Amino acid sequence: MTAQHEHGMRIKEGRTTLEGILGLPPGPRGLVVFAHGSGSGRLSPRNNFVARHLQRDGFATLLLDLLTEEEADDPRKVFDIDLLADRLLLAKNWVETEERTRNLTIGYFGASTGAGAALQAAAREPANLKAIVSRGGRPDLAEPYLPSVTASTLLIVGGHDEPVIEMNQAAYDLLTCEKKLIIVPGATHLFEEPATLEQVAEHAGRWFQQYLFQLQ
Repeated sequence: MTAQHEHGMRIKEGRTTLEGILGLPPGPRGLVVFAHGSGSGRLSPRNNFVARHLQRDGFATLLLDLLTEEEADDPRKVFDIDLLADRLLLAKNWVETEERTRNLTIGYFGASTGAGAALQAAAREPANLKAIVSRGGRPDLAEPYLPSVTASTLLIVGGHDEPVIEMNQAAYDLLTCEKKLIIVPGATHLFEEPATLEQVAEHAGRWFQQYLFQLQ
């Protein structure tokens, strides 16, 4: 069931139409755009869980399909980080021109490959973007862009997600912005274990409150 303050929306550019869900709590002081991982989209139960948590914290949220239905079936598009970053920047432009959201400072929440797209997009267009959170992300996919990221960046990884821990540690070392790496004990890549996704949402909420709210 969709919350009363959530609205279906579409972003169109040329022949491309991206479906999204805009969450608008009363008087939001920042907006978080979600960049989903491979094979996922605006209906992702995990990202919707985090989005609802952020809405309770006072943030607007934008859950978006970065690929069309046809593109989502193409493995080459699913892992095309350049394309995903382009789409995220298209969403950022929409947020900055949409009457309901244009005055809000922006953050990105990236999961899996979406984290790589978020970091690339952040490096390419840093204006009005203040914070990034990565959940089980692949920041290594944006490696050439990492030293150029200026938004405060939080990397969250499951304690049992060994290969991704190493990828995040290497990416962390390349970041020159305000940064933090948190390892959630007992969690695997999808944070399916009891209470682990709640920890992700809490860490994300604190990060966005610190770096979106204070920089309005």
